[in-house]
Amino acid sequence: MYKLLALDMDGTLLTTDKKVSKNTEAAIKAAEEKGVKVVLASGRPLDGLNRYLEELDLKKGEDYVLSFNGGLVQNTRGKIVSKVCLKGTDLKYIYEISKRLNVNVHAFSAKDGLIAPKTSQYTEYEATMNGINITIKDFNEVDDNEDIIKVMMIDPQEILDPAIKELPSEIYEKYSVFKSAPFFLEFTNKEVDKGLGLKKLGEYLGIKQEEIIACGDAGNDLSMVKYAGLGVAMGNATEEIKEAADFITDSNDEDGIVRVIEKFILSEFK
Repeated sequence: MYKLLALDMDGTLLTTDKKVSKNTEAAIKAAEEKGVKVVLASGRPLDGLNRYLEELDLKKGEDYVLSFNGGLVQNTRGKIVSKVCLKGTDLKYIYEISKRLNVNVHAFSAKDGLIAPKTSQYTEYEATMNGINITIKDFNEVDDNEDIIKVMMIDPQEILDPAIKELPSEIYEKYSVFKSAPFFLEFTNKEVDKGLGLKKLGEYLGIKQEEIIACGDAGNDLSMVKYAGLGVAMGNATEEIKEAADFITDSNDEDGIVRVIEKFILSEFK
């Protein structure tokens, strides 16, 4: 029997217009009533998930999230189970490269939240999407030991893509580097991924790997889809995710999560 259901947000739980369908909301509630833990797993910070956590009634003390792609595993009231970060020295190193390549940059600090040396349309977008404030800060003045969750290069695709080709090869040895949107290039600790975050949460809760379902659609979901006892690809998922999955459900706009909950969780109780 499955005891934990991990859900990516964008392209998985959320419809294309960034909503949770009424059918999905009802199915999640039904799964919770059967004792299954429903865990949101996202690249967003906790503040950026709060609206959905409240909507789904997942703000109880025993509810958990994987935020920042598993870099932070915490309960939904903010108590940290696991934290894997970069440091201020990493921020400065990436910042110097961004200046050479003439691309904008911002970062998430464990202390100050969303920080940027100057604001840009994509920093504003990040703040608006997550309902958080921007702190303007000279990155050269950040303490070398400060915990930095992730650093992001942020510019239109026609600027960012040529810059990516100019990145030094050593940067790929030091960090996990991936695009989370056409205009976002993320740099995180190599130990950060949703699969590792899910493993840590399962161990913390005493839930076995084979008792976990994970649903996703894109590259940053691959590790948890592979890790889970049942890895699920959405109908709209990339081919990479579909090939790694044990089951392919309907798309995010066709209540794909409802199908998973009905087939693999609620059917156990009939």
